[in-house]
Amino acid sequence: MRKLGDIVLDQRPLTMVETATVKEASQQMRETGAGSVLVTKEDGRLAGIFTGRDAVCRVLAEGLEAATTPLRTVMTANPITMSPDRTAIGALRLMWDGGFRHVPLVKDGKILGVVSRGDFKGVEYGRHEEERDLWEHMR
Repeated sequence: MRKLGDIVLDQRPLTMVETATVKEASQQMRETGAGSVLVTKEDGRLAGIFTGRDAVCRVLAEGLEAATTPLRTVMTANPITMSPDRTAIGALRLMWDGGFRHVPLVKDGKILGVVSRGDFKGVEYGRHEEERDLWEHMR
């Protein structure tokens, strides 16, 4: 089974401090093709995660100004994280059960990367689909 660390090998996740604005984050997401920003405290520790879905639901839909709204007010604070030593199928299960698409990878307080549902193809995704189908039939 593939470990999450294999998926994010040499990844440099998009990180920004929690005082950065939604506009700055959105521009960086567009420029890098990232679906999320790992939001950090001034000391570099993970504070939260901001995604494209957050931009739509927590900023645009609420009528907030992207140029002045800091990430700390619209991010998901204290997101669920995983160790890079965990399996890919474990991450898929966690995302499905939690209803989210991105999981930061953290080890010993250090941000190592982020995985999203789109990172999984082939064997892991197929296996997860089989598990979901099985659970649906058991209900």
